[in-house]
Amino acid sequence: MDWVSWFEAPDYEFARQVLQRGTAALYFIAFLSSLNQFPALLGEHGLLPVARFVDGHRLLRRPSLFRWKYSDSLLRTVCAAGLAVSLALVGGLPQLGPPWLPLAAFLVLWLLYMSIVNVGQTFYGFGWEMLLLEMGFTVAFLGSEQTPPPRTILILLVWLLFRLEFGAGMIKIHGGSEWRDLTALYYHHETQPMPGPLSRQAHLLPKPLHRLEVLGNHFAQLVVPFFLFAPQPLATMAAGIVVFTQLWLVGSGNFAWLNWSAIVLAFAAVSDPVAHAVLPFIPLQRHPATAQTPVWWLAVVLAVTALLLVLSYWPVRNLLSREQLMNASFNRWQLVNTYGAFGTVTRHRVEIVVEGTQSDVPVDEADWREYGFKGKPGDVRRLPRQWAPYHLRLDWLMWFLPLRTVHEEWFYAFLGKLLDADRPTLRLLRQDPFDGARPRWVRARSFLYRFATRAEFRETGQRWIRMELYEVIAPLSLPKQRRRS
Repeated sequence: MDWVSWFEAPDYEFARQVLQRGTAALYFIAFLSSLNQFPALLGEHGLLPVARFVDGHRLLRRPSLFRWKYSDSLLRTVCAAGLAVSLALVGGLPQLGPPWLPLAAFLVLWLLYMSIVNVGQTFYGFGWEMLLLEMGFTVAFLGSEQTPPPRTILILLVWLLFRLEFGAGMIKIHGGSEWRDLTALYYHHETQPMPGPLSRQAHLLPKPLHRLEVLGNHFAQLVVPFFLFAPQPLATMAAGIVVFTQLWLVGSGNFAWLNWSAIVLAFAAVSDPVAHAVLPFIPLQRHPATAQTPVWWLAVVLAVTALLLVLSYWPVRNLLSREQLMNASFNRWQLVNTYGAFGTVTRHRVEIVVEGTQSDVPVDEADWREYGFKGKPGDVRRLPRQWAPYHLRLDWLMWFLPLRTVHEEWFYAFLGKLLDADRPTLRLLRQDPFDGARPRWVRARSFLYRFATRAEFRETGQRWIRMELYEVIAPLSLPKQRRRS
């Protein structure tokens, strides 16, 4: 029937391959990040233990396997299962079977990772967590190589990318004046949460180029997303602009898998003929469908399409609101969310530096040694590293401390772990200045950081110039009985 043939999009097989395998790869990274960091941050002996959180929220609104019981071994089992399933999807194995097989695999990833996110508290309070959950759920209904890609799901994935890009653009228009007067990138490359190896060079570009960057950003986020719904080849051209701008963000900073998610989603608007015309090595139809869409699969996909369209009411209303929310979910399953980032840009970079000493008396003249973090700025000579799409959760939250307050429960717990020389906590760091021994005291000081100019770098070898502000947490030590144990 004609309406069934409209439902099928055989010219988007390459798009399906990228969407499924790319999303699965991002899930692999997310589970790997959790496996490496969750126990130390939120585990049985973590900074914000899950068991205590669940006990304090008996009516946990959002679903999680850990609402009934948490253990580090169960967390590791969940992560291992997520890694195995995502790796199979990256390899394309479930996609070789009937359409329910990749559906089941992606829903497993969605449910397992949602279990982690929903008890992750502040360490999982980032927009790219809910973005990955929504991607995983929606991509699940792209089916397998036995059926053509369903057009309605491709449209919904374009709709997800539209909300991600247009939402980010609107939050800037509603936000700080620096986005409207085109000065935002005078500061952003320097003050962003976790600069990368090219961030300093981006910051040192002439100011007229920074103004062009902001104009380009507004065009890419406020105009281009509408063309994602246009006929080909306009839709593919719009997707290409999204990919280009996101690659610039990848190269100039570390935003976990946010930018890579947008890149993967952009392929929902890329048809095989246009992709093949631009890059001839891309096949016109990599895996031709061997059969038409089964009626049961058609019914499942249309039902999910209707559900996601109904849920779209709330993010549409939010996009049109002057009180636009940023990175918010309107339902307990975190589907059809609203997104946005950097509505305002920080103009000065303040870093919290954590130090310890083994001296008996914590005077300023004592031998204070600085703890080194993997991602956040510390050593003024060290070149910032590229970590994204991997997510360093502790380093990201350290950036928020001077913007909010250093008197966070998790930060005091972190200082206590340093006093205990807790090995899982120390493994989250790049450098322990005491090589596993306990410090007698720890303290936190604030510094104003800025990128060195080219002349300053040639003279000093420093990539950062820093100036001490004040002590934000006075020296702390363990009780005497604990120091003796």
